[in-house]
Amino acid sequence: MSTRPGPFDRADFPFALRLVTEAAALAAYDWVGRSKKEEGDGAAVEAMRKALGCINVNAVVMIGEGEKDKAPLLYRGERIGSGEPEIEIAVDPIEGTTNMANGVDNSMAVLAMAPRGSMFDLGPSFYMDKLVVPAPARGKIDPAWPVKKKLEALSQALNKPVSELRIFVLNRKRHHAMIKEIHDAGARTMLQENGDVAGAFMALQKGGNVDALFGTGGSPEGIITAIFTRAMGGEFFGRVDPQGEDEAARVKDFGLDPARWMSGSELVKSDDAIFVATGINSGPLCRGVSFEGNFARLHTVILMARNGARYDLVSRIPRG
Repeated sequence: MSTRPGPFDRADFPFALRLVTEAAALAAYDWVGRSKKEEGDGAAVEAMRKALGCINVNAVVMIGEGEKDKAPLLYRGERIGSGEPEIEIAVDPIEGTTNMANGVDNSMAVLAMAPRGSMFDLGPSFYMDKLVVPAPARGKIDPAWPVKKKLEALSQALNKPVSELRIFVLNRKRHHAMIKEIHDAGARTMLQENGDVAGAFMALQKGGNVDALFGTGGSPEGIITAIFTRAMGGEFFGRVDPQGEDEAARVKDFGLDPARWMSGSELVKSDDAIFVATGINSGPLCRGVSFEGNFARLHTVILMARNGARYDLVSRIPRG
């Protein structure tokens, strides 16, 4: 990570970004526990887009809610604002939509940004196979290795036996064979139905109970995770992993190779990248929205890739 001055050192800029995720989190909270994923997501998307239009940026959406014909707001390629600095953004208005709708822990509004030209264009890719390891394992694991070899290398890097390793994996049918390999090697798993952004954070957090993240989740979350992995000193690898014939054909036509693992620095080339998340329901990174009288209390975390700085911010916003 570089310590040189960057183009985003305007004193208010990183902190202005929290207004975007706060708006999305507050809008989503109205739908917590109502079993209506689409309505909650729609409210968060609309609030995030409106807030982005109110801060002085010149942004291009690289990772958003889909293609223009299927997403009226925050679609890939949408341009927002005409100010400075010129940036690219990856957005996930609700990371953990199912958790939000079900009223259970671990959902947040997320935005990541980097200078224009920094983010790898994943085009039509929807799924990405990922490997996230903490700082002591940097440079010591090849993502193409078999599961058992990766676990052995992780064990050596972390100085703990394989039997004590715990790997975060999304509990999906596509992962059943890999989960069996992890167990057959003697390691443990943490299986969650969704939320691999939070799973990656747990893998990077010092003193946590997760040692790495393996497996396939959303491609948008891959770009976002690559940024905060850099900020936290860990290592990220990803490869596009289409889950159907249609996606495979689109990915091939776009020129992406599902066999090629990319490093986090390939996916986001600049150290001048920022990750921002505001909690909706409490999780390992952010506390959820709560209310104190006529005020909503929101917790936002900002991570700076360039120097690893972390800012925890609490806002009190009058109830609408």
